[in-house]
Amino acid sequence: MEITPTEIEARICNLQQKLIEQTTDGAVILLQSDLFYFTGTVQNSYLYIPASGQPVLMVKKSLTRGQQESPLKNIVAIKTPKQIPEILAAYGYSSFSKIGLELDVLPFNLYKSYQNIFPTTEFIDISPAIKDIRAVKSAYEIELMRGALAVIDQAFLAVPSFLRAGMSELELAALFEAEMRKRGYAGPCKMRAFNQDFFFGNVCTGGSGFYPNYFDGPVGGQGASAAQPQGAGWKKINRNEVIYIDYTSIVKGYTGDQTRIFCIGELSPKLVKAYEAALLIEAEIVKSSKPGTLAEEPYLLAVKLAAELGYQDNFMGYKPDQVKFVGHGIGLELDECPILAKGMKTPIVPGMTFALEPKFVFPEGAIGIENSFVMTETGPQYLSITPQVITYV
Repeated sequence: MEITPTEIEARICNLQQKLIEQTTDGAVILLQSDLFYFTGTVQNSYLYIPASGQPVLMVKKSLTRGQQESPLKNIVAIKTPKQIPEILAAYGYSSFSKIGLELDVLPFNLYKSYQNIFPTTEFIDISPAIKDIRAVKSAYEIELMRGALAVIDQAFLAVPSFLRAGMSELELAALFEAEMRKRGYAGPCKMRAFNQDFFFGNVCTGGSGFYPNYFDGPVGGQGASAAQPQGAGWKKINRNEVIYIDYTSIVKGYTGDQTRIFCIGELSPKLVKAYEAALLIEAEIVKSSKPGTLAEEPYLLAVKLAAELGYQDNFMGYKPDQVKFVGHGIGLELDECPILAKGMKTPIVPGMTFALEPKFVFPEGAIGIENSFVMTETGPQYLSITPQVITYV
């Protein structure tokens, strides 16, 4: 399912409309995820999108792959960004009084270099416009996400075939990742937030799910070392403890995000009850959400229900380590809009895709659910297809 020129053209037209509204001559796109969105390639490139006219993709390495992968018409070689004004002039673009840059992610030193390249230009932050455009997915993108979730579904269904007491979390993680890898899993997902690296996913068993860490998520895990203090660690898996598997599935660039729970033996009634509470919260959010629902409303409802059920200290983390959201947008990055958190007034409109993850953390482990959704004209629709049950082995 290769990207079509029509798909790319629609995305570029959406950004050009934003540029016109902001009276901006054009935008220079540098971030890989944005480059891929507007060109279909992540080769080392500089993309110029004018407010009107055809964009120009200037490729440093590899020009051959850039020309093979992108349907853009104007794809040329470049050796240094200092050549950008000269190359653009050859295509008739010489007015650069106001240019958009991705200032939410652009390092300061690079920003200074572009000030030197365009000394008379006013730079504006084009990233809010890009994030708004990318938040609403096309039918093409939604199908790619369905494909990613079909891959993770097969990995989850395979877990009982290799899960055993005494194996380490890292071994379980490796076997789970292999199930996805052989079906097209591409590797770590991208995140736009600074220093929020996320590995392939998170395996926590028993008390390791109680370990907090730097990552802005409800469940941390011990990790392999202090240098990578997240997810699967060296802990051995025991009988009758919760096994929490939370992974992203990246296929052809697009993200599916999902969590399922396993146990060798039997879980305590306390954890089973908490799991049922997570399912109830998810169901109530899905039932109450509709096109136009503000992004903060699912979170406020989830917090209210968690408190009513007696889990105010355990919801989305334990006490001081609780995170302040219940879901997040997904696509080419793991932290896209909408963010389902207090104060987020963005309406959730048809085409927006997001992961919903009501979870609880206790000293004996982490438990909950996570599924991926798309907002439709009638409400949220599941993209995840894996049964929502605790799988006993």
